Amino acid sequence: MGFLKKAGAIGIGKAIYDQARKPQNQARMRQAAQSFKNRKNQGRPR
Repeated sequence: MGFLKKAGAIGIGKAIYDQARKPQNQARMRQAAQSFKNRKNQGRPR
């Protein structure tokens, strides 16, 4: 059973890696990271 679990994890990891290499997804990730940084820098009023 452990072999199948590892094989599945490798397959999912490869799919995520392949999607991350696409230019449109890279732009989407950059935009999400920038949005997260802006939200983090704003903070909560005290």
